[in-house]
Amino acid sequence: MEGYARVGLPNFCYADAMDEPDHLTREKNVESEGDRRLANIVLLVILAILVGGGIWLANAMFEQRTLDDCLAQGRRNCAPPIEAPAR
Repeated sequence: MEGYARVGLPNFCYADAMDEPDHLTREKNVESEGDRRLANIVLLVILAILVGGGIWLANAMFEQRTLDDCLAQGRRNCAPPIEAPAR
């Protein structure tokens, strides 16, 4: 860095300043197998919820479209029958 020194400025290397501090070591942030397993399980549950919600939403939209088509044709009793509870 001798060639980069300017008059009046200290000989300072920004690459050295951007290094990790000595008190922070990588050993404190080691990821264990249990941590990875837990993260994978959480992500799998989130993915299952998203896929299930997407399927439910697609089915609800399909049923609504079918009902709208039936009503647009001027028919009655388009909605599925509601069954009364057994007494």
